[in-house]
Amino acid sequence: MKPDKLKRGDTVTVIAPSLSFASIGQEVRDVAARRFNELGLKVVFGNHVGETDDFGSSSVASRLDDLHEAFANPNIKAVFAVRGGWSANQLLPFIDWELIKANPKIFCGFSNITMLNDAIYAKTGLITYYGPGYSSFGQELYFDYTLDYAKKCLMSDEQFEVLPSKQWSDDNWKDNQQGRRLMDNDGFLVINDGESKGKIIGGCICDLSLLHGTEYMPDLSGSILFLEDDKAANPQVFDRELQSLILQPGFSGVKGLVLGRFQKASNISNEQLKKIIKSKPQLDSLPVIANVDFGHTDPKITFPIGGQAAISTQPLTILVNQ
Repeated sequence: MKPDKLKRGDTVTVIAPSLSFASIGQEVRDVAARRFNELGLKVVFGNHVGETDDFGSSSVASRLDDLHEAFANPNIKAVFAVRGGWSANQLLPFIDWELIKANPKIFCGFSNITMLNDAIYAKTGLITYYGPGYSSFGQELYFDYTLDYAKKCLMSDEQFEVLPSKQWSDDNWKDNQQGRRLMDNDGFLVINDGESKGKIIGGCICDLSLLHGTEYMPDLSGSILFLEDDKAANPQVFDRELQSLILQPGFSGVKGLVLGRFQKASNISNEQLKKIIKSKPQLDSLPVIANVDFGHTDPKITFPIGGQAAISTQPLTILVNQ
């Protein structure tokens, strides 16, 4: 199922399936509110979005109430998660999947929200969107690339090409909006040559791995995997996460691999990444492209989980078809 795309005048809602709205500061909130207003979108918030407990989230009941209300309300055209966190999978056994299936609409977030993105697609067939959460729209500077791809994916049905950003950052912008540190982008990294087409599955691999062996894990066959990881990853952690994914049913039908840029704290160099990929014979026949702009660095693209991608290394091309 393809949800209707957003247009000016639509109402969107913000919910907190993982970390609470209380986890972001007033400056970030103000910038995000301005950006949505500039897009012509009216923003409302879930009733429990600001609740917080000892773990930075809220009760399962509160989070479910906001999620279900967001999909049940016909006036809401899109649902944005505040941000990621740790605990989105607590909701999975209690979600009313038939409610979501009967009320398809845009659902967007990244990081820990991976578990909802992929589970919603697996359980209902609804395409979801791996992209900036509400707090991400609170970046005051250097947001143009991220905003452009969000609009391409959430406000248009046209196919788009993913191009590398000119610069990227891995700074703690939420605490220092004016002191941003940008680095020149060397472009995409080709690890294995080839070309392929397939449905897009993926997100943050450490969160996707928590769906392994469950009814919420999407079918991997016929897919191009878009994968990234957060700063807690290191070469050993990413290697075992990737190996675990390779061992999942349906992996033999995977058509390609696109990797988001790693954070500096992961200490995963291009050479180490190549060694990890080359150490796995199951990947030998797959095109593998890395250092793509998505995940926990900025800027980031938005892409549809359940949508289609066509990738090629000669010439180097990533096309997303919604």
